[in-house]
Amino acid sequence: MAPEPLFNKHGIRLYNGDALELLKRAKSDSFDLIFADPPYFLSSGGITCQNGQMVSVNKGDWDKSATPSEIHEFNTQWLAQCHRLLKPDGALWVSGTSHNIYSVGFALQQLGFKILNDIAWQKTNPPPHLACRYFTHAHETLLWARKTPKSKHYFDYAAMKSDNGDKQMQSVWKLAAPTKWEKRFGKHPTQKPEILLDRIIRASSRPNDLILDPFCGSGTTGVVAARLNRRFVGFEVEGQWLDLA
Repeated sequence: MAPEPLFNKHGIRLYNGDALELLKRAKSDSFDLIFADPPYFLSSGGITCQNGQMVSVNKGDWDKSATPSEIHEFNTQWLAQCHRLLKPDGALWVSGTSHNIYSVGFALQQLGFKILNDIAWQKTNPPPHLACRYFTHAHETLLWARKTPKSKHYFDYAAMKSDNGDKQMQSVWKLAAPTKWEKRFGKHPTQKPEILLDRIIRASSRPNDLILDPFCGSGTTGVVAARLNRRFVGFEVEGQWLDLA
């Protein structure tokens, strides 16, 4: 039996708990769309630059560094549950960096998903690389997949073409990282910009569809889902981010 949600209003349900455990307790074939921004396993006590200031990259225990085999085992487990939870015509988006996204892509293939696109989100305002020993990290990768190679998926091609000046939208998206206005209630370390979630949700879901974010953080996916008249379920292990959501 699923636990009681901490928030349950206006088609939005938020749960506090471990993502994998909550995924296991959810009903099969119940979600039209899943967006996931899983741990990057980057927290090591180092520092980086954000908005011109030096900040710690220690995001919390949920993001502590792990071995490649541990990372892949974790990705395989939660993605297997997402495969079970998707409706036959459902789709999945996963965001990540080079530290995690290759494991995610391999796990998707192992589990029977069909990868439709790999999208490069090119950040127009990336922080500088302080060590000056390799290129500045200026993009994240988004993998879009459907449940099986033979299943159908929804794609609002016309809307995406209209957004792009009546030209086919390509797989490189130039979008700014979250603005100060979007972080006015608090700063989640891996928060995504609303414009990114708006594009993903409109492209691959319909009004009143049910969307899941198993690592929902401060709730950007839910905010955009509600604005676009979609229902939303969010899981988050850190209570402070659910309070912010």
